[in-house]
Amino acid sequence: MIWKLLRAHISIAQFVGFFLANLCGMVIVLLGIQFYNDVLPVFTQEDSFMKADYVMVSKQIGMGTTISGANTDFTKNDIEDVASQPFVMKVCGFTSTNYKVDAHMGISGQPVLSSELFFEAVPDSFVEIDKSQWQWKEGQKEVPVIVPRTYINMYNFGYAQSHNAPKISESVMGMIDFAIVIKGDGKEDTYNGRVVGFSSSLSSILVPQSFMDWSNSYYAPKDEVSHTRLLMQVTNATDKNVSQYLEDHGMEIEQDQMNQEKIAYFLRLVVSLVLIVGLVISALSFYILMLSIYLLVQKNAKKLEDLLLIGYSPSRVARPYQLLTASLNLIVLVIAIVVVLIVRSYYITLIEDIYPELANGSLIPMIMVGVALFLIVTFVNLFVIRRKIIRIWYRKD
Repeated sequence: MIWKLLRAHISIAQFVGFFLANLCGMVIVLLGIQFYNDVLPVFTQEDSFMKADYVMVSKQIGMGTTISGANTDFTKNDIEDVASQPFVMKVCGFTSTNYKVDAHMGISGQPVLSSELFFEAVPDSFVEIDKSQWQWKEGQKEVPVIVPRTYINMYNFGYAQSHNAPKISESVMGMIDFAIVIKGDGKEDTYNGRVVGFSSSLSSILVPQSFMDWSNSYYAPKDEVSHTRLLMQVTNATDKNVSQYLEDHGMEIEQDQMNQEKIAYFLRLVVSLVLIVGLVISALSFYILMLSIYLLVQKNAKKLEDLLLIGYSPSRVARPYQLLTASLNLIVLVIAIVVVLIVRSYYITLIEDIYPELANGSLIPMIMVGVALFLIVTFVNLFVIRRKIIRIWYRKD
C-alpha cells in the first residue's frame, strides 16, 4: 500500500537516465580493468631466462665509428667498475661462441628454422629455471637450450598459418626438434638441443655455461673469449642513477626491453584515463539518481508526513525508495558484467591467436571492483534516502 501511494510521482525518464548513465560508467570501469588484466601479461609475462630486475647492457656505437673500428667488447675492468656501483646487485658478461653453429629447428617433423646461428651463455646463477634441467657434462650429446619466443611466433604465424597446421604453445616443448651442428678447428659434431624454456629478451640461443666453456676450448682453442653484452641485476631499473651511469660510460640498455617498459607504461596510463572517465560518468549518474530521489521525496512530502503521523516508522517509509535504488544498482552491476564478458570474448580470441601460450587474465579483480562500486553507491543511496525521511520526521514534530 505504501508503494502504491508513493509511486504516483515516480519519473520513469529520470530513472531510465540514471540506469543508462550508471550502466555506461560501470561498463567502462569494469571493461578497462579486465582489458588491462588480460593484456598486461603480454608485456610482463614470466621469462624462462631472467627476472624483471635484470637488464641487458651493450656499448653504444658512435655515429662516426666505422664497423671495422667499433669495439663493443667489455673488458674485465669494465665489468668490475659496473659491479662496484651501488645500484648493481650482481653482473656478468655474456659469453659467445667462437665457432660456427648450424641449427635446424622443427616442430612435429615440420621444419621451422634452418640457419647459421650463435650461442650465448651466462653463469647458471643468472638463469631463472630449474637447475636440474640446466645441466650439461662433457660427453653428453643432448644440450639444454633456451630459445627466443620469436621462434614459436615464426611457426605459428608463418608455417602453421600458411599450411593450416595447428598452432602450438610453450607448454608443448616436447614437440620441438632441435638439431645442432658445430664446426670448428677441423672438427664437426651433431648435438640434440632440448628446449627447456623461452625468452622474450633474447635474440640468440642460450646454452649452459659449462657447455659454452667446453665447446669454445674444444672447437676454437686459439680464440679468446670476449663479452659484448652484460647482464645486470639492479635494485631499481627506473633509478636515474642507472641511466646516468650508462650514458656517461657509453652504454645502453637493450632497446627491446625499453620498448616493452614504455608500452606497459602507456598501457597503464591509457587504462587509468579510461577508468577516470568511467568513474566520472558513474558519479554523474549517481547525481542524477540523488536528484530524482530528492524530487520524488519532495513531491511526496505531504504523503510521507501523513504516513509518519499515523505511526509508520521512518525506516518503513524509506524502504520502497531504498529497494528501488538497490534493485537498480544490482541490475546495472549484473548487466555490466555480462557486457564485459561479451566484449572480452571477442578481444581475447585475438590475443590467443597472437600469444597462444599466454594464460587468460582472472575475472576476479573485475568482479570485485564491480561489487565494491555497487556496495558503495548503494550504501550512500540508502543513507541519503533515510536522512531525507528523518528530516521530514523531525519536521512533523
